This record gives sequence, C-alpha cells and structure tokens, in this order.
Amino acid sequence: MFGEPIQALNNALSGMINTLRSDAQALDSLWISIVTFDREVKELVPLTELVNFQLPEITCPQSGPTNTGKGLELIYQKVTAEVRKGTDTQKGDWRPLFFLFTDGKPSDIQLYREMIPKIKSLHFGAMVGCAAGQLADDSMLKELTGTVVHLDTADTNTLRQFFKWVSDTIEQGNKSMGTVESVALPPPPTEVHLVI
Repeated sequence: MFGEPIQALNNALSGMINTLRSDAQALDSLWISIVTFDREVKELVPLTELVNFQLPEITCPQSGPTNTGKGLELIYQKVTAEVRKGTDTQKGDWRPLFFLFTDGKPSDIQLYREMIPKIKSLHFGAMVGCAAGQLADDSMLKELTGTVVHLDTADTNTLRQFFKWVSDTIEQGNKSMGTVESVALPPPPTEVHLVI
C-alpha cells in the first residue's frame, strides 16, 4: 500500500483516534497498539493509553512480502505478556479487540496457519479481518476469523467509513464494560461489505 491509499489510511486512523478521544469512557479506559507487517514486522506503537497515544505516520514499501504470520506471532507474544488475566485476587483487563487490516495476502502462509489457533486461543472480545482492495484475499482472513469485511477500494471516503465503524465497535466494547463474552458489532456502512 502506497501513494493515495496509505495517505488515506493515515488520515482515517487520525480521524478514528480523534473520535475515540471525544468519548470520555474510551479516554479513561482504552489502550491501543499498532503492529505493521510487510517485509518487516514492527510494533509501531506499543500498548499505550489513549490519552497518551501519539499516532505516527504509517509507511509501507511499494513492494515486497506481506509477513502476516510474523505479525500474528508478535501480536500473540504481546497479548500474552501484556494483557492481565483476572484471578481470584486481581481484576483482569477487559478482553482486547483485534483488527487486522491488509491489502494483500500472507507471504508466510505456513507460519500464518500455525499462528491461527494460537491467536484464537487469546479469546479476543472481537476479531475482525479487513481485506482492502482487489488484491486482498478474503479467504485467508476467513481462516483466522468469521468476521471479515471487504473494502472495494482504499480511497479516502471508504477508509474513513471503515475506521468510523471500527471506532463504533470499540465504543460498543466500552459500553459492555468488559462483561460480555464478545462484542456485538454495529452494522457496517455501505462501503464495508461483510464477507459471508
């Protein structure tokens, strides 16, 4: 992803963060992390409270592998190490929400498939795969999660609508106060197609 789509992605993410910051409950309870996966896998932003969150500009190489499996491996390590489980003596964190956004398909398919049961074992409150554009592979995301959406394009309006839907989902999770098994997803906008 490069050119107008990556700029649109950065703008849409910025809009999502601003929307979340206008929600007092999100501002008080939400933590965000961003991991990118292309030829390199990077924790671009470590798990950070929304109030302190600074969105960096996301960049991608014009070509190269999409190391989705390595990205999932890093997510698994981070969630396992950083999300506190509840015990008899300690209150745990709310179940995290996981959004995977890609405009391609995994280059490291074997590792991707090895990581799927590990990621599922984390029992996210919601796990959404988003395939953006014609080169994105819905079927690979369906192996990871039953909730896959497809964006026909990665233009400014479509990405803005998608990330507005993501922020609505996050706010829905906040309203549940971590008391439900999974977060009910709001209906997606017309630009976001649910893959069945």
